[in-house]
Amino acid sequence: MTNVPSKVSIIVPVYNVENYLAKCLDSLINQTLGNIEILVVNDGSKDRSEEIIKNYSQKYPEKIKAFTKENGGLSDARNFGIDRATGDYIGFVDSDDYVTETMFEEMLFLAEKYHAKMVISNIQKVNEHGQVTQKLTQIPNLPEKIELNDHFSVFSDLSYFACNKLFRKDLFQDKRFKKGVHFEDIQLIPQLLLECDTIAQTQNFHYQYLERTDSISKTHTEKGLDILKAVEDVEKIFEKSKYAHKRKELKNFQIFEGVYSFLAYLAFVKKQETFFEMADQLDVFMKERQIKIQDILNYSRFGKNYLLYLPLKKKIFYLLFFAGQKRLIRKLM
Repeated sequence: MTNVPSKVSIIVPVYNVENYLAKCLDSLINQTLGNIEILVVNDGSKDRSEEIIKNYSQKYPEKIKAFTKENGGLSDARNFGIDRATGDYIGFVDSDDYVTETMFEEMLFLAEKYHAKMVISNIQKVNEHGQVTQKLTQIPNLPEKIELNDHFSVFSDLSYFACNKLFRKDLFQDKRFKKGVHFEDIQLIPQLLLECDTIAQTQNFHYQYLERTDSISKTHTEKGLDILKAVEDVEKIFEKSKYAHKRKELKNFQIFEGVYSFLAYLAFVKKQETFFEMADQLDVFMKERQIKIQDILNYSRFGKNYLLYLPLKKKIFYLLFFAGQKRLIRKLM
């Protein structure tokens, strides 16, 4: 019997997720798409993750390829998988999340139907009981097939998660996730989008993003500055891309990722000194790009004013920040 080459390689980086890993791997083993390979990369776990991976790779040797490496972080583990992937397309699934059984079959179908180098699925957040807590529609009001030249607003509207997308492998020909940084998705995925002419999307909520109770207390630190660095890296690639003339969308990208996403992170920085240092860095970022308060207040996402549709608490935080009332914010927090 000859081995059918895998159409899709799914990369699963694993680090200390013994309580969630089986559910993730079950969702991949049970994919309705037959010719897939699942590259499970144990990134130096210290719990029972290695044992679980070993059991699955012995039970499903035709699907699971197991690897163990020294701990190098999420980017390093994903890059390790990319280097060993044999499929025409690559997907990423975080090891504490899971997906619907038809996810990769539908996304591969759309990729081939429209010759799309990137396919996007909707996400839903779930709790540890499997209940849906939030539905995250990625690109409302646009068709399955999206020509970027005609709908380049996608560049600034899109949420740049790696995990709800399918990529043609050749997008990674000379690109990898940046190691040793946070927000590596914001740094790389927009660069990959700039290589595309056509993308496709499904309105199905295939990706199940687990909100873990044990990770809610994550501390927010100066690592958030990596968001601004990620935007800078994307700007450099943007200037050399075929879309370099689309200045409005670049500015919107800077506002959404560099201002709003950064502030959403900053809101949870507890250390006062760090908060003010990061706030100063944002001021510099905005001045250098001539982003005015008016630009931020008028910013629209998916054709709607972004600020108007935010929850009240977030709205107040942003407005006080833009009004220069940083010390007042700290008292209220």
